[in-house]
Amino acid sequence: MKRLLSSLALVCLVAVPAVADKVTDKDMAEFKALVEKCATSWATLNPDNVAALYAKDADLVFFDLAPLKYTGWSEYDTGVREQFKPFESLALTTQNDLRVRREGKMAVTTGTIHAVVKMKSQAAPMEFDARQTLVWERRNGKWLIVHEHISAPLPPHTEG
Repeated sequence: MKRLLSSLALVCLVAVPAVADKVTDKDMAEFKALVEKCATSWATLNPDNVAALYAKDADLVFFDLAPLKYTGWSEYDTGVREQFKPFESLALTTQNDLRVRREGKMAVTTGTIHAVVKMKSQAAPMEFDARQTLVWERRNGKWLIVHEHISAPLPPHTEG
């Protein structure tokens, strides 16, 4: 798996212009729908609703907002359920900056998401924008997420 991810990183760094030329309108539409389905499914606060989009290999790594990382879908599923306990609701809106890079049965999507989180213990919802990178692999005719990285920028520094 490490070799696969290293190869994918090399392809992204060295061959981005060549890969970009191979992304068709059909690819863009397919991945736009997949990324939106991912966001909509996570917004239900139930990992069961998004599980079908993820590969289940035990050694896959997923970087979420908190904690630092999960290794394997099982750990991700368990950890996110715990993270979601104080949530009352979650709305995730994909923005219009989706980029797709595809080569054969591997693809990378990048984009930003606007999140609105309502915590059970707070009256006002919390809003923020986040970055999302998804690495997809086509397995048995279906695109599955084999790596995810979600992060939010640090707040602006203010002199105090």
